[in-house]
Amino acid sequence: MTWTLSTSLDEYTAAAGEFLAAYPAQNTVLLTIADHLAAGESGGGSAGGEARFGWWRPAAGGPVRAAFAQTPPQLVQLGQAPVEAAAELARALAGERTTDRTTERAGERMAVPGVGGEAAAAEAFAAAWVQVVGGSARRVQRLRLYRLGALKPPVVAGQLRRADPEDRELLIGWTHAFADEVSATIPDVAAAVDRRLSAGNFHLWEVGGRTVAFAGLSSALAGMVRVGPVFTLPEQRGRGYGSAVTAAVSTEALRRGASEVLLYADLANPTSNSIYQQIGYREVEDRVVIAFDAE
Repeated sequence: MTWTLSTSLDEYTAAAGEFLAAYPAQNTVLLTIADHLAAGESGGGSAGGEARFGWWRPAAGGPVRAAFAQTPPQLVQLGQAPVEAAAELARALAGERTTDRTTERAGERMAVPGVGGEAAAAEAFAAAWVQVVGGSARRVQRLRLYRLGALKPPVVAGQLRRADPEDRELLIGWTHAFADEVSATIPDVAAAVDRRLSAGNFHLWEVGGRTVAFAGLSSALAGMVRVGPVFTLPEQRGRGYGSAVTAAVSTEALRRGASEVLLYADLANPTSNSIYQQIGYREVEDRVVIAFDAE
């Protein structure tokens, strides 16, 4: 069993691309990161260092069965991975050292602030990391990945409208509000909004000419489209607008030819989990985000 580590996106997609596309739901985050990086975007990282990738084969020369990506200073993100592969990856990354001799940090362990992934795999990575490196690990978020089954749109007042450039400031403000509510880190909200706007991937729910909710879509990758973020103005909640805008953009994803329509819900929010199931979403897997604290 062995991991191959690389900083080359081309090498990563050549080796692991077929594996990523074969399991688009479990690898949805990795597909999105690779797509952003291929387009010259940060993939969620910043000046924290060079993006890192890896793929795992249970036997030399065999098929890829696990993959990861990291855009520093963000977390290591696991795709579909057996627990033994996740633990082995933690030990491999713990042995990596920086090589830039022009800085005072040359020779230090590569930074891994935490891990996100399917619950069992992420927990295995965290346990192995703490065993080798020390410190402690704490779970900071639990998410559930859902896949759309038979869509059941609710009967709710209002209509869907694709966002246009005039909605930019509203979307930036609402994306900040969404991130604050779910304790998410979006390194460059304005850039993220601009990317979605230019691709036609933001939609608004309007009632009587007033915008009350919005939802985003990812670009289609390997037949997969992911819904999110979804946000309703706090004073407009409890009226079904979140369900309505989610169902409407899910219909739009299907219209665009998606074979897999996915979304994540925070397990700390029972309301969102309930409404997604009511409109036809079904559980795929639970995912956790774990942060590491030094001793």
